[in-house]
Amino acid sequence: MHKPERTMQARVAPIATTHPSVVRSKLRTRTRRAAEPRTHARTTAVTMASASPSDEVVIKSPAIAPFEFMTASRVVFGCGTSKKVPSLVKDLVTLEGCADKPALIVTGKSDRFSAPLVESLKAEGIDAVVYHCPGGEPTTATAEAAIALASSNNCGSVIAIGGGTPVDTGKCVAAVLTNGGPSPDLYDFLEVVGRAQPLTTRCAPFVAVPTTAGPGAEVTKNSVLEAGDRKVSMRHQFMLPDVVVVDPELTLSMPRDVTAHTGLDALTQCIEPYVCNATNPLTDAISLAGIAAGSRSLRAACDNPTDINAREDMCLCSYYGGMSLANAKLGAVHGFSGTLGGLLHAPHGAICAALLPHCCTVNVSALKGWFGKKDPAAAKVYLDRYQTVARTVTGDPHATVEDGVEWIVRLVKDCGVPGLGEFGLKESDFDEVVGKSKESSSMKGNPVPLSDDELKTMLRMAL
Repeated sequence: MHKPERTMQARVAPIATTHPSVVRSKLRTRTRRAAEPRTHARTTAVTMASASPSDEVVIKSPAIAPFEFMTASRVVFGCGTSKKVPSLVKDLVTLEGCADKPALIVTGKSDRFSAPLVESLKAEGIDAVVYHCPGGEPTTATAEAAIALASSNNCGSVIAIGGGTPVDTGKCVAAVLTNGGPSPDLYDFLEVVGRAQPLTTRCAPFVAVPTTAGPGAEVTKNSVLEAGDRKVSMRHQFMLPDVVVVDPELTLSMPRDVTAHTGLDALTQCIEPYVCNATNPLTDAISLAGIAAGSRSLRAACDNPTDINAREDMCLCSYYGGMSLANAKLGAVHGFSGTLGGLLHAPHGAICAALLPHCCTVNVSALKGWFGKKDPAAAKVYLDRYQTVARTVTGDPHATVEDGVEWIVRLVKDCGVPGLGEFGLKESDFDEVVGKSKESSSMKGNPVPLSDDELKTMLRMAL
């Protein structure tokens, strides 16, 4: 079931599609202040060096605010590309001068992917040590154990093959190996619960091979870990992988519920960056391409797990979502997800899936209600974006914002996503959850600054 591979090897990944309904000038409006999109260019009088001192030339301020874009150094995409991992690893460790040191393979509980990789690396002359992550979300304890194993075996590189847990864990290991000294301590670099020291040295060579289509962790610069009842991050641009191999064939064995949860997480990570208050032209195009891919194929991937075309689309949706969130912002769904993940210990994707339609509902209601009265120009920009989302997911060029929200509601229902009440969330938890969540960086990216009551309404709808 092999298809010609697609190889993307650039800091700025090529855009797969151009969407006809992208709103032009008014949607190039990003600002450093939340909810104040720039609707027209300002004019400024300047004196040109080539003109006489008395001559003034009036120029327009740029319509696009300055932005940065970062992603993995090399991305190899396509069916069958996982067979290239050993040779890609050999090329990388040879270039980085650590081919004589063992590689640490970070994977899930099973040997399914790691055992053949160990043998194929051996054929390339590379020894490997395997760390098996326990089930569930990545934790600080998991990362510490992996760091200890890598350090004691003098590992020079890291390969993560598996879902979001191995990839996030692997990024931590690669960072701490080269920045932690002879006695590496993860807490030196963790935010909130640690000392949040910045990385000063490039990470150990790191290769990410995702086997799920959802988190997009393979192209982000942070690692999210559970630390007791909260989720914390370690983040730095050095943590972007050196090589990413996305092989849709590796996702064929995902169970239906994992396909649904991870797929809706991927779709959320495309929608939220598109409607957030800090977009840029690259993330706009990438996000829309991801929304299109995910919306046309998630149901098919759930209903027919061997549909390789659907699996390809979901891998693209995940990949685009990871790039989008890494270079724009998220919103209230992910603003809640960290707190809820620590409280409920539920899968991240399931939490995002349960919240997504209700976040859209509450945001649209605010944009058409109090926020629209307060700032009608800004509200129109965001509602135009929600309308573009609606027309992308439905395929209907005349779809309204409400049509889009209803489509997402039906999708979540069709995918069999349980409410948050089934994971143990109670209304008595709302004050604590809102209090911990509303100052998160993701919440600050939401297009509308939601009140406590609006946030509680969102949680209530998601029960």
